[in-house]
Amino acid sequence: MKTSSLIKKGAGLIVLLIIIIQFFDTDENIAAAPSENAIEKHYQVPSHVRGLLKTSCYDCHSNNTAYPWYSRIQPIKWWLADHVNSGKRHLNFDEFNTYSNEKKLEKLDEIAETVTNGEMPLTSYTVIHHNAKLSSADKSEIEKWAAEIKKQIE
Repeated sequence: MKTSSLIKKGAGLIVLLIIIIQFFDTDENIAAAPSENAIEKHYQVPSHVRGLLKTSCYDCHSNNTAYPWYSRIQPIKWWLADHVNSGKRHLNFDEFNTYSNEKKLEKLDEIAETVTNGEMPLTSYTVIHHNAKLSSADKSEIEKWAAEIKKQIE
């Protein structure tokens, strides 16, 4: 009897904790206005490539994230906020033109490499966002586009 009582109290405590953490919010990654430093405002991004980037990259690598319904639930919301902030620290397409030319070239190399090697978009993202998966042709297009932008910068 004592064990079942402890289990009930522990379960009650966990439920209470889950309810309490719902009141601790995070900021959403939704910009009030489009950034003047966005990559597409300074470099040509063909519409198909723009669509691929928006579908497969922008939720974590821009100033605007499309949040799914479950993002309103803690601790998932904390995890997503941390994930998006980390992604933006590595590369932010909406702030691309604030980078030095050297950093732009580095980021374009990283884009081509991580997409070609299947490192991006992350598997944890494409499991839920099936439309974010990139085909071999999509990867090739992104790699070709990144190389063209590099030529413009060099």
